[in-house]
Amino acid sequence: MHASTQKGPGGRSHEVLVIGGGIIGLVTAWRAAQRGLHTAVVDPTPGGGAAHVAAGMLAAVTELHYGEETLLGLNLESARRYPDFAAELADTTGQDIGFRPSGTLAVALDSDDRLHLRDLHALQRRCGLESTWLTGRECRRLEPMLAPGVRGGLRVDADHQVDPRRLAAALVTACERAGVLFHRAPVSRLRVERDRAAGAVLGEGSLHDGAPAGGVELAADQTVLAAGSLSGQIDGLPPEAKPPIRPVKGQVLRLQVPPAYAPFLSRTVRAVVRGGHVYLVPRENGELVLGATSEELGWDTTVTAGGVYELLRDAHELVPGITELPLTETRAGLRPGSPDNAPLLGPSELPGLHLATGHYRNGVLLTPLTGELLAAVLSTGELPALARPFSPRRFRTGLPSPTTVNDAPARQQQPA
Repeated sequence: MHASTQKGPGGRSHEVLVIGGGIIGLVTAWRAAQRGLHTAVVDPTPGGGAAHVAAGMLAAVTELHYGEETLLGLNLESARRYPDFAAELADTTGQDIGFRPSGTLAVALDSDDRLHLRDLHALQRRCGLESTWLTGRECRRLEPMLAPGVRGGLRVDADHQVDPRRLAAALVTACERAGVLFHRAPVSRLRVERDRAAGAVLGEGSLHDGAPAGGVELAADQTVLAAGSLSGQIDGLPPEAKPPIRPVKGQVLRLQVPPAYAPFLSRTVRAVVRGGHVYLVPRENGELVLGATSEELGWDTTVTAGGVYELLRDAHELVPGITELPLTETRAGLRPGSPDNAPLLGPSELPGLHLATGHYRNGVLLTPLTGELLAAVLSTGELPALARPFSPRRFRTGLPSPTTVNDAPARQQQPA
């Protein structure tokens, strides 16, 4: 029995088919639809994925790492877009995504941590970023719940937060109102015709109209692979187009601050404890997100006693009162990591296939900008200059990576 081919609106093929309904796939579909492209998303549970585990820190400054200065530019550009992006989503959907310009405080608990923060502060200053060094006493004046042993810290007023779960829900609504079709099914394999990506074959699930999806072939002029850590696992990808994405496990806890304890923290607080990063993100509704482990364990998403213990132990050293709070949720998710920790954006080696994956720890932060960049290349055929250092083609032998160059123009794939 031959698979049927599902046409898009008006009996035509989809102009854009997005594989993956996480926040990156959703924002890409929304922006593409806003540009007049007939767009569909394939995902069993749109709005799910890593966003339901992420803490939602918009930490372009405090997440700066040595050798990632070009990625910093991308992160800062996306961070600048967040206030307008949040307002547009609220106007479009009536849903608040929890954008909170509350700032971040990175603190040191011992002399080694203090030295590390001093080095980070110097790097931030060299990159033209604004951060203020505080004494331990000044840190505790800002956040009285901090441990007495805090030795100093960096106040970064430009690093904010958003609620990723509310962001995902709002993006689903925005897509629906823009006419994006949702096929709630997994992708069985990528369709390739005449050496060009041509859509996807679906597994068991349902099409946008409720019809069974199993075996249905969706035709598309352009396909976007935005499946997070699963992006390299889609059957039918030619080896040269398969993104080098690996899953990086992260365990996250959620606690609730009772009214009697409020305000517990006024801003995101983060530190390095025993060499491991820990952060606490307070929500306006009293939720406190505590994370996150970073574990190279393949596809394992088990919440472990050791992971929970380490997070609570390190957080207790930072904020002793945390052990009095109710623990309401434990989750583990998979970040999509790339070889250089930077995203893969734009045309792949397979004509007709674009990538929007590999965002690693910056997926929530890069959501606004990723949508704009992918919509631009989908509608014009040209990858914007800002995204060219992050072309998927940079992993070919001899091509530079965005951690070593400021701009590496990619050869463009014009749509047929």
